[in-house]
This record gives sequence, structure tokens and C-alpha cells, in this order.
Amino acid sequence: MRIALLGKGKTGSKILELKKSDITVFDSQNRPTLEKLKNCDVAISFLPGHAFLEYIPLLLDSKLPMVIGSTGVEFPVELDTQLKERKMAWIYGSNFSLGVVLTKILIEKMNDYLGLFNERSFSLHEIHHTKKLDAPSGTALSMASWVDDNVQITSERTGDVVGHHALTLRTPREEITIAHEALDRSLFAEGALRASELLNQKKLPFGLHNFQEVMQKNIQDKE
Repeated sequence: MRIALLGKGKTGSKILELKKSDITVFDSQNRPTLEKLKNCDVAISFLPGHAFLEYIPLLLDSKLPMVIGSTGVEFPVELDTQLKERKMAWIYGSNFSLGVVLTKILIEKMNDYLGLFNERSFSLHEIHHTKKLDAPSGTALSMASWVDDNVQITSERTGDVVGHHALTLRTPREEITIAHEALDRSLFAEGALRASELLNQKKLPFGLHNFQEVMQKNIQDKE
């Protein structure tokens, strides 16, 4: 599998560490073109969100399957239709951790039993490094959206924390917490590579897909 890697920052560089061969890096010194991209099988982007948006027309023309780990991206409303028309599949995610896939499954299972508690409230506290600009994080927003109740989100930026998310259910007499701690950015690279393998195997319908949903369905199909 030949990978076009867009962006080799903190997470993109981990792709290179995990898979050192068959990767072409595109950055400000080597900008992607149709001619260069035609030698690749799949593309992975960890560019900043605004930079990725500028490349969407080129990437659509390239017909490459795409894994998008760029943060702060609001996709054009017509993107899913454009991908289907071109018979392309892209996977996006605010967090490519396989552990967050499991976190989603746990939260959805918890939703089935919320009726146990007549009085309850939810809060979610997320912590990231000081250079992370968006707050709350995309992962925090996703986790809150998986809960069948209102969730109060708080954010903290300190040190070089890769990512910590803790969802807490409070009742008058007890607390239950589902937490995920990212210990190394290579876990995001691992998930992105797993997603690129699925795309390269052409196992997804055409269109724009969410990473957590794709991996959850992939697990369930194997059971």
C-alpha cells in the first residue's frame, strides 16, 4: 500500500515511525499535485483544518481514498454527494484512537440503563497540551453527543498532555466515570493506518464515513 501523507507534524510523524516505507510526504516543501498523487493508493491527512480544506478540490480530482485526521474541519455540505458521484470513500475522525471506539461502545451501552437513576447529571472534563487551539476538543464533543442526556463540558490546557477525557455520571449518592487517556500520539497513527487498510481493501460504501462508526461496524461484522 502506497500512502500519500499530508502533514508530518506531531501525529503525522508517527505515521512515518510506524510505517517507514511506501510513504510520500507532502508539505510546504513538497506540495501535492495530480501527477504526484497518481502513484499512491490512499492518502492520510494530519494537516491543520484550514490547510486541508484548500486541498479538497485536488483530492477529489485525484480519486484517492482518504483518511482525514485534520482537526477543526467543517466539511462542505455537498462533500458526501461529491464522493458518491466520483465513487470514492473517505474516513474522517476527531480521534483515531481504537480505545475511543471502545469508549463509544461503553457509552452507548450505558444509555440503555439510564432509567436506573431518577436524578442524574453528566459532566465531561477534557485535558490537552497548551498548543491545542480548539476547546472543547472534537473528541469531547463526540463523547457528549454519544450520551442520551445533556452533558456539561469543561476544558483544560496544560503541559504536553496528549489527551484525557473523563465522562462522569453523578447521582445524589454515587459517581460513575468512563475515562480515556491517550499516552502516546502513535495510537492516533495506528488507527489512521488501520482505516487506510480498510479503504485500500475497498470494504466501504462510497461517501464520507466517521472513523468510530466504521471501526465499530467492522468489529461487529467479524463477530
